[in-house]
Amino acid sequence: MTKQLLNYINGEWVASKATTRLPIINPGTMELIANAPLSPAMEVDAAAQAATTAFQKWRRVPAPDRIQYLFKLKQLLEENLDALARSCVEECGKTYNEGVGELRRAIENVEVACGIPMLMQGRNNEDIARGIDEHLFRQPIGVAAMIAPFNFPAMIPFWFLPYALASGNCFIVKPSEKCPITQQRIFELVDKLNLPSGVLQLVHGAKDTVEAILDHPAIRAISMVGSTPAARAIYTRAAANGKRAQCQGGAKNPVVIMPDADMESATRILADSAYGCAGQRCLALSVGITVGEAHDVFREHFTKATNERVVGYGLDQGVETGAVISAESKARIEELIGVAEAEGATVLVDGRGKTVPGYEQGNFLFPTLLDNVPPQGNIARTEIFGPVFSLMHANTLEEAIALVNDRAYGNMACIFTASGASARQFRTEAHAGNIGVNIGVAAPMAFYPFSGWADSFFGDLHGQAEHAVEFFTETKVVVERWPREWSRKF
Repeated sequence: MTKQLLNYINGEWVASKATTRLPIINPGTMELIANAPLSPAMEVDAAAQAATTAFQKWRRVPAPDRIQYLFKLKQLLEENLDALARSCVEECGKTYNEGVGELRRAIENVEVACGIPMLMQGRNNEDIARGIDEHLFRQPIGVAAMIAPFNFPAMIPFWFLPYALASGNCFIVKPSEKCPITQQRIFELVDKLNLPSGVLQLVHGAKDTVEAILDHPAIRAISMVGSTPAARAIYTRAAANGKRAQCQGGAKNPVVIMPDADMESATRILADSAYGCAGQRCLALSVGITVGEAHDVFREHFTKATNERVVGYGLDQGVETGAVISAESKARIEELIGVAEAEGATVLVDGRGKTVPGYEQGNFLFPTLLDNVPPQGNIARTEIFGPVFSLMHANTLEEAIALVNDRAYGNMACIFTASGASARQFRTEAHAGNIGVNIGVAAPMAFYPFSGWADSFFGDLHGQAEHAVEFFTETKVVVERWPREWSRKF
C-alpha cells in the first residue's frame, strides 16, 4: 500500500482533510513511493494557533534548557543518517554520498544553534548618562514558518529550524510537495524529543498552503528557498502582510579559470560542482569563463571529464550523477540545450537521449558541455538547474570579471588561479555574496551566513549563524535609572 503522508500538528500526527494529493515518484526508478496532501488553509490555521499557544511557555524556557532538545536531535540524526540519506536518494534522485553530505550539513547547523546562550546575548552600558544604564536584549519573535525547496529536502530547513527553536520561537515547516518524505521522517525523530506540543510542526502542501502561511496573521516570519520568481513573489506577499522574510532565489554561478590554474585539480573539482546533484543546487557552477591560454587546455580536460562522468541510480556503487527531479524538468533542460544551439553555442558533449541500463524510464540527463556560449544570449542568463556547463572566453581577468558581473544573479562566483593578486582582485570586484577561490562550491559552514546578492536573495538577513539568530529575534532596548534616594524609602 502506498504511504500516505501526515501532518504533524500540536504534537500529533494528523491525517489531512485535503481533497487533493500529489504522487511522490522516485525520479530514478519512477516508482510511486508516497502520496502527499495539499493541506487546506484550515490546517495551516490549526498549526499556527497551536504554535501561538505554545510560544507563551516556550519563550520562557531558559536557553540552556531549550538546546537540550537540539543535543538530542543531533544524536537522533546521527543514528538515523543512513536511512535519511537513502530517503534523499529515493525522493530527490541524488547519489547516496550526496545524501550523506546533505545530512552532515544539517547536523552542523544543529551543532551551531546549540551555542544560542552566547549567540543570543545582548549588550549593556553603564552610565550612558549619570546614574543611567542602557541594555539591549534579544527576544524571540513568536511563530515562524519555512517554505522548503525540493533539491535539499533534509538540509535546507536546517538553515533556519534549529536557530528558530533555540532562540525561543515556534516553527512550522512546509516541505516541498515534490520531496516531502525526508522531512516527514525527520519529524518522526522530532516526535521522540518530547518537545512541548506546538513548538515544532509539519504541514504538507503546495501553492495554496504557501499562500495560507503568508496570509496568516499569527505567523510573523518567513524563511524560503526556491526559484527567483517564487522568492520575489513570496517576499512581496510576506512584506505586504507585515512579516519579515528571507527568501533565497535562483542563481547562474560563474567560475573564472586563469591560465596559471592547476587544470587537473580544477577540472576534477568543477566537474563535481557542475554535475553533482545533477546540477540541481543553487551553488552549482554553471558557467566557466576561461582567460587567455586557459581556454584550449581547460576545454580539453573538461570535455574528457564530462564524457567520463558516471550517471546512474544513486544507491548503486560508483554513481557520480543521479536523476533530475521529474520528467518535466528533464524536458525543460533538454529544450534549453536546444536554445543554446540556436543561439550559436557548440554542444561539445550532448547528454540528451541517453538512458541508464536497468532504469530506462528514469529521469536521467547525462552531463552536457556547451562551448562558445554567447554572453548576451538567453542561455547565458537562464538558470538551467540541470547538469549543463557552459564555456565562455575572456582575454583578461578584467574582461572575465565584467562577464561575471553582467548578470541579474549574485549567489556565488569562483576563481581558479595560482596568483594571490588575481584572487584578491576577484574577491574584491566580483558581485556575489559567496566567493570561492580554488573552491568549486563556496558553501559556507554553518557558523557563517549563507550569503547571496541581487536576484539571488530577497531580504536583509540570510540563513545560518548570526544572521539566523538576528532574523528570529527582536531587539529590545531598555534605558533605566534607579535613584539612590528612592531605595531609601523602602
